[in-house]
Amino acid sequence: MDQPGPRRTALITGASAGIGLAFARVFAEHGFNLVLTARREDRLQAIAADLAQQHGVNVRTIAADLADPDAPKRIVDELTKAGVAIDALVNNAGYGLPGRYASTTWDDQARFIQVMIAACAELAHRVVPGMLARKYGRIINVASVAGLVPGSPGHTLYGASKAFLIKFSQSLGLETRRHNVYVTALCPGFTYSEFHDVNNTREVVSQMPKWMWLDAETVAREGYDAVMRGRFVHVNGRVYRAMVFFVRHLPESWVLRATLSQSRKFRKQ
Repeated sequence: MDQPGPRRTALITGASAGIGLAFARVFAEHGFNLVLTARREDRLQAIAADLAQQHGVNVRTIAADLADPDAPKRIVDELTKAGVAIDALVNNAGYGLPGRYASTTWDDQARFIQVMIAACAELAHRVVPGMLARKYGRIINVASVAGLVPGSPGHTLYGASKAFLIKFSQSLGLETRRHNVYVTALCPGFTYSEFHDVNNTREVVSQMPKWMWLDAETVAREGYDAVMRGRFVHVNGRVYRAMVFFVRHLPESWVLRATLSQSRKFRKQ
């Protein structure tokens, strides 16, 4: 497994809770300095102090809302001015937009696309040249099993945004691999975090059986190991790997019917 020599720095978005916070802990344990970004500045500062004390790493925080189209440039410009080079990027920030497509506003959907697609692509675009020049880089795009299975009603662009991250990761990874810049799309299923509280679907997803749930720390550790080994796509959990296998091999019409019948259990429609 790759180990950093001199201190390297990881930029992690959505780092104030859940999978993002778990990634911050994992990278700190492996000796990376950190740049943590999320909307909650007070929460970020508390996390930064804790990680710096526990692991002896430098931790910067940048409060930013990635729904703002100027946020990715502002984040990278601030780091460049401070002389901080980004060696690892974890595009983790994300959320779900409940409801059927026609019942939402376009402003809400546009913000969703900015956070889930545009910001991820732009941050990668801004840090990859430096990675290529230094012959080292690791990028984890936190996608989802939702990007590997048929879409379902409700949260209409969620699966589409995750499918984008998977294809984007594969293409970018093929372009950069020979320069020791690895890109991984991480595909967890249901994971214990604040995600479902933020999008008001906690009551709905609580109906799911416990064996379908993953914990954020395991997801992050597997993601770290996957990118260090140069895996293009990693699906977390045996249950979800089996699900993806069957989806790929069963007739699409069967899968779509099953998705429709089950979607009310995990999608607010």
